[in-house]
Amino acid sequence: MTTEPTPAPVPAPVPPPPAQPPGPLPAQPADGLPAQLPDGDRLPPARLAYDPYTWREIAYLLSNLPVTVVGFTYVAVVLPTGAGLAVTAIGLPLLALSLMGARLLGRLERGRARGLLKLRIDEPSPLSSHSRSGNFFTRLWNALKDPVGWRSMLYHAIRLPWGILTFTVTLTGLFVLWPVLPYVVRGMTAVDRAMVRGLLSPSPDLERRIAELESDRGVVVDTAAADLRRIERDLHDGAQARLVNLAMGLGLAKEKLLEDPETAAAMVDEAHGEVKLALRELRDLARGIHPAVLTDRGLDAALSSVASRCTVPVRVSVDLPVRPAEALEGIAYFTVSELLQNISKHSAARGASVDVWRAEDRLMLQVHDDGRGGARPDAGSGLAGLAERLDAVDGVLVVDSPEGGPTTVTAELPWRDRPVTFTKEG
Repeated sequence: MTTEPTPAPVPAPVPPPPAQPPGPLPAQPADGLPAQLPDGDRLPPARLAYDPYTWREIAYLLSNLPVTVVGFTYVAVVLPTGAGLAVTAIGLPLLALSLMGARLLGRLERGRARGLLKLRIDEPSPLSSHSRSGNFFTRLWNALKDPVGWRSMLYHAIRLPWGILTFTVTLTGLFVLWPVLPYVVRGMTAVDRAMVRGLLSPSPDLERRIAELESDRGVVVDTAAADLRRIERDLHDGAQARLVNLAMGLGLAKEKLLEDPETAAAMVDEAHGEVKLALRELRDLARGIHPAVLTDRGLDAALSSVASRCTVPVRVSVDLPVRPAEALEGIAYFTVSELLQNISKHSAARGASVDVWRAEDRLMLQVHDDGRGGARPDAGSGLAGLAERLDAVDGVLVVDSPEGGPTTVTAELPWRDRPVTFTKEG
């Protein structure tokens, strides 16, 4: 009996890798760089080949010499001249114009860095309209303290040795260092990028602060205009109309004084009632502008007066060793007054509390109620407008109001001491 040999197993064919779905190839521009041009933070690697990016860096370094000569000459002429003539009438204006010219040179340098080094750098904020308004001396002082102009002056004053060095090394390297010149060029342009960023780029914190102040100034102007319109409307529709009716009534009473004394007396009595109503409306209007009790006795008495008019019992606690500045005191008063009005109208609360205290350099306000909650500082609501007004003076409004309550609104204001006033007796 013979056995046939078992055939060796045939390996299973390996399936070919799945075909990749066709897709667009990354676009390559004509200069061989990636489609997204790099900036100073993400550069293509330096290499022996002279690619377009390396040639742009070489062009930047070769242009350093004429540019730095012009900048250094400008600073060397205008700065000593303006400083030397500062004792005369034309010295400081000349120095202010020199700083404005330095701003222009800085703008040209940023454009050169963007065009040749592909450096992403923003333009600093121009001199604000406030700096260009006012009298001559105000504009002069604002121009003299322009930090952008002074940093541009410093940039061009220290660049001349570096411009000579980079021009000499680059020009010589094109003939004797050409195999490693791309690496040398990359190192020198890295120093240029650092100089441009350090002295010619805007400060992020400063730019953010300028934007905030410009926005806050707009809010203050809009709020003041709205308050003036409200006061004008209240005077026109309220006290002014009553006073007109009063004048007409007294005129008719004067005509009837001899003919019909009884009717004249009734008309005078009616005019007396109109006078009392007009006085009450004027008193309410004055309280809405700035209550007398706040001026005379401070926040404690003024807030207690507001709390007494609230529809729910309010506990008031004011713990301030001294009174703050008048403007902050007024803002704190109207903030608490508006919050208590919201409690009266919307909260359905059984009780509320107002706490005022000082925490280091902040004036703290906290209004709490046990109402239904659900208050939201959404756009268009009273809380949103209140938050904008507080933000205009570097204040903060925080609302904690879950559905079902309770509601706690905390406001912070920067503390400023009340200026000391001296009265002359005798």
